[in-house]
Amino acid sequence: MSGTAGGLWMFGSLMLLLVMRIPIGIAMFMVGAGGYVYFVGDMAPLLNSLKNLAYARLSNYDLIVIPLFLLMGQFATHGGLSRALFRFVAAFFGHHRGGVAIASIGACAGFGAICGSSLATAATMGQVALPELRRAGYSGALSTGALAAGGTLGILIPPSVPLVIYAILTQESIGKLFMAALLPGVIAVLGYVLVVRVVVGFDPAAGPAGSPTPWRERFASFLAVLPVLLVFVVVIVGIYGGWANPTEAAAIGAAACGLLAAISGGMRRDGLLDSLLGTAQATAMIFLVLLGADMLNSALALSQLPAELAAWVRDSGLSPLLVMATILLIYVLLGCVMDSLAMILLTIPIFYPVVMGLDFVGLSQTDKSLWFGILALMVVEIGLIHPPVGMNVYIINRLARDVPLLETFKGVIPFLVSDLLRIVLLLFFPGISLYLVHTFPP
Repeated sequence: MSGTAGGLWMFGSLMLLLVMRIPIGIAMFMVGAGGYVYFVGDMAPLLNSLKNLAYARLSNYDLIVIPLFLLMGQFATHGGLSRALFRFVAAFFGHHRGGVAIASIGACAGFGAICGSSLATAATMGQVALPELRRAGYSGALSTGALAAGGTLGILIPPSVPLVIYAILTQESIGKLFMAALLPGVIAVLGYVLVVRVVVGFDPAAGPAGSPTPWRERFASFLAVLPVLLVFVVVIVGIYGGWANPTEAAAIGAAACGLLAAISGGMRRDGLLDSLLGTAQATAMIFLVLLGADMLNSALALSQLPAELAAWVRDSGLSPLLVMATILLIYVLLGCVMDSLAMILLTIPIFYPVVMGLDFVGLSQTDKSLWFGILALMVVEIGLIHPPVGMNVYIINRLARDVPLLETFKGVIPFLVSDLLRIVLLLFFPGISLYLVHTFPP
């Protein structure tokens, strides 16, 4: 059997294990170990490789960023900062038709800026915003659809854990990736807001207008959320400005969120313990998936599948944009069976060499790397809300027990259309992602 055929068999075996509900990290490790033994023909090289595999991966200093960003999100979750964000946006937009749904989306974007996890953003903001949406008389489809879609902003608005993983895998600058994600993140927020306005335009009863908030309360809500905004600015500007590396900026952000949560009175001893435990559990899960991906990628390297695929695409004469569109479509399909982090870890070692070997309207290697990272992240986020999996949809639907699951999926369809249009826009106009990176070079 050729190396390419062996690599394809490995992917088939991995899909079979996922269908059998084997955890993704364990499944990748099993397939990788089996493939490694097959290609080298002996068990001894595998055992020798295992001696260094975990240490080589987990001794990477850049990985400290992940638990620190997760801890920052945990402090924000248990410290009540999400409620302050929602009240701030609702105070300014709640009196418009669809305003509370818009406030939910805005609060998701704000919370994503200090959390970095879509699932945590959806779960936290769902608990805060769903009672307000129901109290205001919003339809079940718009309420749950807006929150499920808004939750995806958790991995698009920096800081983003998948972006950190992408940066580590590709040796790219975390600061540049965060800066490149800002404009697409703003476009995503505006697109979702436009969707809400269109939905309530066709069906005013889906999102009735509320009562105006006095300016005194608006100002008070702004003061309550100002420290959270400052944390985001310090983290992003610190990383990109060069006065703090990503690990230092993440540590500052985590400490600041913990201090804010303690001062606001939203976090007590139980909240602190839950934050530490939640961070440890999420970090362990991510690191297990990282180890499984390393084992699988070692076997794929022996199969020469990534190099042969990149060479075939380069020599095929296919349009680079067609190749990129195909890769993005594969991401959408993979979103039906696996989570965002697993997709990034599994596919980047294969697709990245393909993309870097093509010419996209004269983009430099660095620009291609940044552009592809943002595109991949946006398509990965679609997997969180499109059927049949849609983890964000299930999380929100579990919180809104009176809303049928089918109605929630119907509610996210307009937001999926917005996602598709945004991806097409950034696919044909890479400069949107690269504008801030070029305008404000580090």
